[in-house]
Amino acid sequence: MNKYSLKAFLEESAQDERKHDFFELEKQEMLEVNLSNQTVNMKKGAMVAYVGDVKFSRQGILSQGIGNLLKKAVSGEGSSLMTATGTGRVYVADDKKKIRILYLENESINVNGNDILAFESTIEQNIKMMKSVAGVVGGGLFQVNLKGTGHVAITTHGEPLALLVKPGEPVYSDPNATVAWSGSLTPSIKTDVSIKTLIGRGSGESIQMKFEGTGWVLIQPCEEVYTMQ
Repeated sequence: MNKYSLKAFLEESAQDERKHDFFELEKQEMLEVNLSNQTVNMKKGAMVAYVGDVKFSRQGILSQGIGNLLKKAVSGEGSSLMTATGTGRVYVADDKKKIRILYLENESINVNGNDILAFESTIEQNIKMMKSVAGVVGGGLFQVNLKGTGHVAITTHGEPLALLVKPGEPVYSDPNATVAWSGSLTPSIKTDVSIKTLIGRGSGESIQMKFEGTGWVLIQPCEEVYTMQ
């Protein structure tokens, strides 16, 4: 068979029918979610295809309780999530970013809101606003705490790197390159910017997130520009 034939191409790019995990990585940039009378939360607009009897709905601004109402309204997160319910296969992707599947076992992680792709309905979410205006300037307008037991899929530009945070050895990171961090850590903003600096780029070397304590920080080799949806 000619290696460039249509048959060869389809064999090379076809999904692997042997895989049937709830969250399955079909390609580095493509997540398959196998639903069996289940519900999953995903980033709005991330569904690229589906097979089966699956219904999609935008997650209402009150769906996570009154406590998050103001945060969602300010951050734009109120319309950034959707739910998929039913039985079938849903394929999810986000701008060709690499996908990592994590399984939390009664654990907690914090993720930059723009880097969440999908998570099980068993996972509790809580939006946390950055308390400093510097966080807004840096692009990291909001972060999401995910807690519980279940699958979570996050995205990164390129291969991520996990940095360990140890007592007395804080880690500093660019807000636009910071993807996630352990639930035990709460970042503070370190800045030495002047008004002149703010007129320029306003991130990177001028504004950093500071992590202290014990835990980890996940960074990506890209300073992503975030937009509210």
